[in-house]
Formats: sequence, structure tokens, C-alpha cells
Amino acid sequence: MPLVMADHLHITLSRKPILRAVTFALQPGTLVGLIGPNGSGKTTLLRAISGLVQYKGSLKLRGTEVRAWKARALAREIAFVRQSVQLLFDFTVQELVLLGLSPHKKLLESTSSDDRARVERALAQVDLAGFGARSMLSLSGGERQRAYLAQALAQDAQLLLLDEPTTHLDVHHQHGFLQLILGLVAAGRSALAVFHDIEMAAHFCTHLLVLDGGRLIAVGKPDEVVTESVLASVFRMRTQITYNHGGTLRIAFGLPLDST
Repeated sequence: MPLVMADHLHITLSRKPILRAVTFALQPGTLVGLIGPNGSGKTTLLRAISGLVQYKGSLKLRGTEVRAWKARALAREIAFVRQSVQLLFDFTVQELVLLGLSPHKKLLESTSSDDRARVERALAQVDLAGFGARSMLSLSGGERQRAYLAQALAQDAQLLLLDEPTTHLDVHHQHGFLQLILGLVAAGRSALAVFHDIEMAAHFCTHLLVLDGGRLIAVGKPDEVVTESVLASVFRMRTQITYNHGGTLRIAFGLPLDST
């Protein structure tokens, strides 16, 4: 059974259609990339899977409609790492990551030594060992993003929803984080990630979904989806695609198709 299945998924926000008749299946143990122009509905799709947006059609997690899941149960299954989060309070890094354990804790249950050890492991995984006592507001953009990634890891959800998770990371931490996600996927978890960098998405993902204007334009393996014709249609850019000796895809963008 697919972990997530959408069938003619429609979403309208403020009377504006955002997603139109989107149909796809996300299989367990895969890293699926979501690419497309700004405003194509990528983040809205992640929010819908997280239970944050009303929808028409069908959107199922483990065979049950997302709208039928209770919020706490859904939070045990899904960790959502947003592109940017506005802090309402100044948490320490440890306090923020501990919030990832909330779906697994009883009301007013105290923090245990096992919980703290779990937080330290998550921080070490994102190269923030020793940052637990630091204020979140004192961190750089990249460090803050890694703290949110640690929170998602501590949550121990089976599905990671990642909205451009590498945006604020330097090249070293981009590569390290995506290798970490690949390791989690190899161990049985799944991830759906929005990518701005198409080459990066093609390199790390097992499959890609391409959205444009709220419609799913293409689904498949990277070499099936990232083609000059698809990129021209979706991004309105002239492109040339090549592969180096290691089989890595490279995209050379030319002029916009509407330029003279």
C-alpha cells in the first residue's frame, strides 16, 4: 500500500484554485522530490498532507483520508520542516528540539533522560552537538534551519515533509543533510521534499513530481522527468541537459523562451 495517495486532489484558497486534479502515490522507503515554478502549489501540497489545508477529492495516509486523522496521531506519522518559521518565543535549541517529542508524550509528562539523549543524538546528526543551551535567536539562518531538522528527526516520524530544507544551508551541510535523509530512507522512512535546485533533486531523489499551475505535469524517475521539453514547458526556459562521466545530470539554462 502506498504511504500517501492523492486522487483528483483539489485545493482552493481564498477562492483561488491552488491544486487541480492532482493524482500520485508515494511509496514507502522513497525520497520523492517536488519541483516546479513559484506559486505552482508545492508548499500547499505539503500542508495538505500535514492536515493543515482543507481539500476536495481524496488524500490518504496509510489508506485513511488525511481529514479523518486526529491531529496528534497525524503528528506521530508526519514531521513537517517548513522553509522558514517565525519564532514567537525565544527557545533554547534543546527546548525547540524537545518539542518534536510532544506527539509521543502524555499531557504534562516530564522530560526524561532518554528524551534528552534523543535530542542530543538528533543535534549531533545535523552537526549541532553542543548547541543545546544556545538561544534560537542567536543562531545563523543555516544553524536555525538545522535545529528545525533536528526537531523533525527527534519526532521520529515515518514521513518527512521538507519544504526547501537546504535553502539556508551551505554546500557542506546541504550534502550532509541529504545524505542523512537518504540513510533514513534506506532504513525504511519516506520523504517528500520541495527542491529549488533541479540538479540536486535529480541527484538525490528516487522519483520526482513536477507541478505547474497547480497541475501535476510529470511523474517518474529523474531521467524520465527532467527533460529539455519538460523544463521548457514548465519553466519557460531554453535548456540543454547533459550527463557527466559519473552519470550526474547537468542543466545549462539559456534564454527565456519568450525572449527575442
